[in-house]
Amino acid sequence: MQLLVALFLNAVALWITAQVVPGFNVGDPASLILVAIVLGVVNTFIKPILSFVTAPISIVTLGLFAFVINAVVLLLVSAIVPQGLMIDGLMPAILGAIVLSVVSTVLSSVLKDVGKLTK
Repeated sequence: MQLLVALFLNAVALWITAQVVPGFNVGDPASLILVAIVLGVVNTFIKPILSFVTAPISIVTLGLFAFVINAVVLLLVSAIVPQGLMIDGLMPAILGAIVLSVVSTVLSSVLKDVGKLTK
């Protein structure tokens, strides 16, 4: 159940990001779910490798290079699912990564707060 909720939250966060960031576009709701699934898989398997390889750069930049890594992950997902996620370049990808991180954090926090109220 938690996996489905996380998938839905990622899809909503992607949709909100597409509304805020110019050059960051998503397809219809069905492809949005597919993009959320692919993004979860890429974040699980490929992002840790990228983070490990770029650790020295991340240390030098005090962690700000993580936004570039997230942008590369988003660009990879847009290459895997081109009809579901269209990004017009590196700058929209970096802005999209920042907005997506913030929106995902806020949505997760709100959901946890709502869960505490219902118990």
